[in-house]
Amino acid sequence: MFYQLYEMNHAALQPARLYADAVRMLYTNPLNPFSHTPWGRSVAATAELFERTTRRYGKPHFGLTKTVVDWKSVDVVEKTVWSRPFCNLVRFERSIPEGRRADPKLLIVAPMSGHYATLLRGTVEAMLPYADVHITDWVDARMVPLSDGSFDLDDYIDYVIDMLHALGPDTHVMAVCQPSVPVLAAVALMETKGDPFVPSTMTLMGGPIDTRRNPTAVNLLAQEKGIDWFRDNVIMNAPWPVPGFGREVYPGFLQLSGFMSMNLDRHIIAHKDFFMHLVKHDGDNAEKHRDFYDEYLAVMDLTAEFYLQTVDTVFVRQALPKGEMTHRGTKIDPSAIRNVALFTVEGENDDISGLGQTKAAQDLCVNIPADKKAHYMQPAVGHYGVFNGSRFRSEIVPRIVDFITSYGRQDRVAVKPKLVRTAKR
Repeated sequence: MFYQLYEMNHAALQPARLYADAVRMLYTNPLNPFSHTPWGRSVAATAELFERTTRRYGKPHFGLTKTVVDWKSVDVVEKTVWSRPFCNLVRFERSIPEGRRADPKLLIVAPMSGHYATLLRGTVEAMLPYADVHITDWVDARMVPLSDGSFDLDDYIDYVIDMLHALGPDTHVMAVCQPSVPVLAAVALMETKGDPFVPSTMTLMGGPIDTRRNPTAVNLLAQEKGIDWFRDNVIMNAPWPVPGFGREVYPGFLQLSGFMSMNLDRHIIAHKDFFMHLVKHDGDNAEKHRDFYDEYLAVMDLTAEFYLQTVDTVFVRQALPKGEMTHRGTKIDPSAIRNVALFTVEGENDDISGLGQTKAAQDLCVNIPADKKAHYMQPAVGHYGVFNGSRFRSEIVPRIVDFITSYGRQDRVAVKPKLVRTAKR
């Protein structure tokens, strides 16, 4: 009932939010003389701060309509090219001239760890000039009816394999944070089976491959509590009247509280600064705050089975580096990977995936030739700086582009792409 009570509380505050929004509009209207005074701006700032801290933030849009290719501005159109109940594969189709040599196909696997795929908007935007970009757009579990079945870590791995089959040969895959483990597992399974659609390169960024190395607060919490604690304390049923009513989920609002508590002092200072920017009529800085928190506070529910299996496999048992991880009874063997070039990226100040956790993939993939493996540690960035921000654009992106263009296999015999559908469980 806790989830239902949360929904009721949110609904009960709706009149207060509407009133606060009306007050904000009144005291920011230039025809109101009080809007030009510090007192009036303080009233408007208080009203906006209340409305923003009590609202539910919906799924943001990517909003990427232009990019630059060959020093020319071209249009970009989002298209869903593959769809399953829990995920859509979105392609950012660029209007490039016919006959131009094709850019590498890049599959960006976004984290399914609370935030929407739009958290990687900057990642997509930075790669668009150099690649035919596709991204996994995971669906909010509370919006998926129970009739569509369950979704766990094994299904996640199946989805990744299916998408690589749909995109065809010579695809490059990039996993950001959480999906590093299932993507590595998917590629290992494909190599074990001699799958012709195995990707040309695999880039793993800030991922928890081996959480025994430099464990962070997130890792230590999982170790301390154990899987039973998570099952008993954070799993709830989606409330009525959402489409997924009755589905067991890990709610987005609980995830958000965890995200916020890790750096609570920073968030409090950020909101205090936002209030002062509004009072001082500093529109640029206030808009930057809105843009960041519109994205950061937009969260989605995860299916209980996926969340619990991920916590147990990755954080409690560290099954992949120990050689104990399986997929539907088949052992995951990273040493089977021989034909996929591997690039790992870490941030010096990452407090989510500690230094060495992603690099561990280099040690697990022992049969990838040394000249097809590379690692890069970006100085002076935290977790989000690994896939977003100025240092990502200026220092990490050129390395990724150089890596995937160096190990593409465009010259090999073409294999016709095929779709492999995941059976419902």
